Amino acid sequence: MVTTKTAPQTPLTLALDGSEPLTAATVKAVTVLCDQAEDAADGIVTVRVTGAPDLTWTSGVDVILVTKWERVLRRLERLPRATVAVASGDCGGTALDAFLAADIRMALPDTRLLVPRDATATWPGMAGYRLVQLAGAARTRKAVLFGHPIAAAEALDLGIVDEIAEDPAAALAAAAEVTRGVSGQELAIRRQLLFDATTTSFEDALGAHLAACDRALRQSTGRTVEAS
Repeated sequence: MVTTKTAPQTPLTLALDGSEPLTAATVKAVTVLCDQAEDAADGIVTVRVTGAPDLTWTSGVDVILVTKWERVLRRLERLPRATVAVASGDCGGTALDAFLAADIRMALPDTRLLVPRDATATWPGMAGYRLVQLAGAARTRKAVLFGHPIAAAEALDLGIVDEIAEDPAAALAAAAEVTRGVSGQELAIRRQLLFDATTTSFEDALGAHLAACDRALRQSTGRTVEAS
């Protein structure tokens, strides 16, 4: 089941059940969430995920739907808003995908991250790519190639999970406090610089970083003038 909700001055929330197959409704739910997040004045986006699919989960799924899903995940990953994911239980399929796309990733102690399988092999979607980007090929090899579960403690050690949350409500409140006052547009720029750092040479990255520095300095100057 996929649900979204929003209220004034409160975080936007998405709940995903990875045991359910990928559908057009799933894509639409994330699209609506992204629309709301881009229109919201403030607050974090919270993604709650649980559930992993069985071996028949790809029945009825085609590459057009998968393409739409990967595109909306990329949009979620680039929102001008901080995103926090909270995982519980076994998480695979759409639940794992959305979890890995978040800025801050929390897991309950019983969490296991699972790259889903069909009858022959693991699913070759972008969850594998994100796992490798986060923790490296060697340390995620068994998970990506064979669907080996990554328990919460191991995920924390690998840097895939930022925190094991015994009290999710308190952890979310702390995350909201950490992100308070951060400009959404500026966050999106810093996030993109972070993503590019793993694949871009220093020389090629320098221009983008200098442009971001210039933008920050201009904004700082503008605020100083307004204050005076």
